[in-house]
Amino acid sequence: MKFSLQTRLIGGFLTVILICGAIATVVGVRMVGSAIVKQAQDKVRLDLNSARAIYGQGMENIRSTVRHTADRFFIEQALLAGKPESVAAEFDGICRAEGLDFLSLIRPDGAVLVRRSGPPAAARARAVAPDVVRAALSRGAAVASTAIVPAESLLRESGDLVARARIPVLDTPRARPAAHTEETAGMMWIAAAPVRDGQGRVLAALCGGRLLNRDDALVDKIKNTVYQDQLYAGKPEGTATVFQGDLRIATNVRTEDGKRAIGTRVSREVAECVLDRGKPWLERAFVVNDWYITAYEPIRNLSGDIVGMLYVGMLERRFADLRRRALWTFVAIAAAGAVLAVAVSLMLTRSLIRPVHALIDASRAFAAGRMHERVRPHDSIGEIRELGTAFNSMAASIQDRDEQLRRRAQEEISKAERLAMIGRLAAGVAHELNNPLGGILLLSRLLLKKAPAEGVQKENLQRIARDAERCQNIVRGLLDFARRREPRAEPVDVGTLVEDSLALVENQAIFHNITIDRQLKPGLPPVLVDAGQIQQVFVNLIMNAAEAMNGQGTLNIRSERGREGFVHASFRDTGRGIPPEDVDRLFEPFFTTKEVGRGTGLGLSISHGLVEAHGGKITVESRLGEGTTFVVSLPADTRQNVGCRGSLS
Repeated sequence: MKFSLQTRLIGGFLTVILICGAIATVVGVRMVGSAIVKQAQDKVRLDLNSARAIYGQGMENIRSTVRHTADRFFIEQALLAGKPESVAAEFDGICRAEGLDFLSLIRPDGAVLVRRSGPPAAARARAVAPDVVRAALSRGAAVASTAIVPAESLLRESGDLVARARIPVLDTPRARPAAHTEETAGMMWIAAAPVRDGQGRVLAALCGGRLLNRDDALVDKIKNTVYQDQLYAGKPEGTATVFQGDLRIATNVRTEDGKRAIGTRVSREVAECVLDRGKPWLERAFVVNDWYITAYEPIRNLSGDIVGMLYVGMLERRFADLRRRALWTFVAIAAAGAVLAVAVSLMLTRSLIRPVHALIDASRAFAAGRMHERVRPHDSIGEIRELGTAFNSMAASIQDRDEQLRRRAQEEISKAERLAMIGRLAAGVAHELNNPLGGILLLSRLLLKKAPAEGVQKENLQRIARDAERCQNIVRGLLDFARRREPRAEPVDVGTLVEDSLALVENQAIFHNITIDRQLKPGLPPVLVDAGQIQQVFVNLIMNAAEAMNGQGTLNIRSERGREGFVHASFRDTGRGIPPEDVDRLFEPFFTTKEVGRGTGLGLSISHGLVEAHGGKITVESRLGEGTTFVVSLPADTRQNVGCRGSLS
């Protein structure tokens, strides 16, 4: 399928714009997407720092409350008086005021003296978190930590804690298989501080804590502080969660029915990274039922063991929509660029195509013979204007050359007609001379028979007969050369053709000072040619050689057998030679190296055509100052083997 120049230009512009637009869109969207994701990850990392600070602040508040309570006088007084149960009412008020779920007074050996609800039922009841109590007593200062408290320990403090801590384990997509169907232990902030008397002696330890299971206040505080309760597409933009192991015990992530996702579990990938390897997770993750840009870090107990995770995350949909909007923005820009490219290319191509069409129309008109057709290059721009100017110059040159050729052709036709007329006259004269010459030859031969055997008279008669016979041969050859006949190929000896050609011209004045060196090999196979046409070629080459030598020099004519079934006839003169730049143009019509008025430039062109018409070829070699050699190669006649006349030299 062929397309116009305008279509190709517009297609090229459009292709470049589309390719560049596609590349820019892909690269731009990837860069924007990467920047958005990196920005989101950086923000979530900072959000995790804020969540950690809020989590740590909550645990620090528990530690401060326990420490300040341990320093209060009423506890020391009750211990010194031997009535520790009297502080139970105070403990209940403190727990309500400070948001504690339990507060216990513990002896240095670890036995519980009194709880907020009163003395323990068992005389040797143990503390909820003995390791925290031991750390506080050994350090002599308040200690706080996160701890996992089993259900039986929670039950000793309060039945309500057991109910709050119990969480059914729900099936969660992408999570690891669950080991159990219900979580009964509780995750707590626990703090302990030593109780001293006035002399600084340790009388007991005060231990208090707060259960994190279903603690909505903590995770909502993190979300409201970090994300300011923003919504995106009807869902919270950010969420926070406290995990006990891989189980959500406090969260504001919602399930499909809008409930808090308590009891759902974290994905396998996050659990393996954070819980198993103890490394933070800062990537996208599937959270319950949607994708989030998330940050997880482990929560450790007093011994450094991982007991849970702290999580914050932002809804990935928001960033995906940003990336999608960026994509459509780039696509819109590329489409606008493509439309603009089409518009600009239409304008450019019209400004280019209009003068090109003018050039095409002018060329067609010029080819049709309207030589005066021209274009207006001033209507174009740049190279098109130069092309129009060049076309006009070319047209003017061709028109001028056409006029010159027409005049020259008319002159050559006139010369040809005059030469043809002279030829016809010469043929008529030769025909008229042939009869008298025959009579002279007959009478001279009769007189020779009657002349004395010796004497001047016989010599003169022999000379008359010899010259008359010579003149008759010249006239006969001239008549044969001038006689028109249909081309007819027949086996001919090349040497015979050369001799017949020389007989026509060698008695002219231009040959008087030229030595003709004949090297015609005998026994060559005949060539299948039209003798008259090939003789015309040989005569033309012989005359050209004589004129190239200005009538003085040596003409070497040689015949020999060539390769591939050819017979060669070469004509080498000792003339001035031909310039190298003119050698390749010798066989062009009307090209001549002779002076003006001395040649038509058609002889070699006609000779070349005649030789090629016989299946042969004509070649030339020349050197300035050394002469020129023309070689005519003709195909040998392989049909028969006839005898050939040898050299006459």
